[in-house]
Amino acid sequence: MEIKITETTTPKIMPKESELGFGQYFTDHMLIVDYDVDKGWHNARIVPFGNISLHPASTVLHYGAEIFEGLKAYRTAEGDIQLFRPLENIKRMNTSAERMCLPLLDEGEAMNMLRTFVKLEEKWVPHSFGTSLYLRPYMFGNDETLGVHTVKRATFMIIASPSGSYYKEGINPVKIMIEKDDVRTVRGGTGYAKCGGNYAASTRAGERAGKKGYSQVLWLDGVERKYVEEVGAMNVMFKIDGEIVTPELTGSILPGITRKSCIEVLKKLGYKVSERLLSVDELMDAIKCGKLDEAFGCGTAAVVSPIGRLMYNDVEYVINDEKIGEVTQKLYDVLTGIQWGRVDDEFGWVEKI
Repeated sequence: MEIKITETTTPKIMPKESELGFGQYFTDHMLIVDYDVDKGWHNARIVPFGNISLHPASTVLHYGAEIFEGLKAYRTAEGDIQLFRPLENIKRMNTSAERMCLPLLDEGEAMNMLRTFVKLEEKWVPHSFGTSLYLRPYMFGNDETLGVHTVKRATFMIIASPSGSYYKEGINPVKIMIEKDDVRTVRGGTGYAKCGGNYAASTRAGERAGKKGYSQVLWLDGVERKYVEEVGAMNVMFKIDGEIVTPELTGSILPGITRKSCIEVLKKLGYKVSERLLSVDELMDAIKCGKLDEAFGCGTAAVVSPIGRLMYNDVEYVINDEKIGEVTQKLYDVLTGIQWGRVDDEFGWVEKI
């Protein structure tokens, strides 16, 4: 598919890299592609960043027909720009699209659009280690009718934001509260899809946790309220008595690309990794018996985020003396090393631009 490029005549000034934060600033351009059930994907274009116009009856506004992805472009010390496992994001987006009855993307065309967009915006990839250009591909239905049906018109877009650390605490351990009342998703629902409704449903619990001084919540399953699932917008892992345990993908948990990468790195390093059901009771027993050595979240935005304190039933537990654990640090070093080109990519994960 040909991509028409209209470059901006009023380029923005890159903010100071020390002041980037996460998702606060946006680059000069955005990519837009239209879909029609009769034409398929067409009219691919990159245009100056700006507002978009939607019909008041647009499907996304009424029925939440929307999905998205998150990945990053990194600048190496030599000045090269590279992506980390971008094809995995495209594949997962198609999985989400199938669940939400949105049109699928051709993997090759999607990769070409992503590469073309990043190449045009390469000046926005920051230079400091730990910073990156966060890429947000997303898709939404925009039928101009109030009927509930499979989407016949849709839009695919990519926008980008130069970003620093996701958490203000950086790689330092964060405080997490186990949520007992609200649930994020249920098996058979949209938990495995990366759609906006999952995140909107999590906001209330996150707000409650924030008022108590916690960074995120740890979700339990939506049926029995018993099994650990995710932490905030990330997958979660625990080192229990020498074994790395992470909740298995039962359909209510997002199949994280960083999660997948962590598992592959850990197995290569010789750790025993178990993807299984983990009850909150087992987790509490492990804490009380001194068998929980480490706990951490993992996701594209934060890479890995060690958990230093965990609150359950109004009791707060300190994990690993609020220090970064050996496994957590090793994963951070390996993954960020590959992403920023500081260590060899033994896995073939890097896609150079």
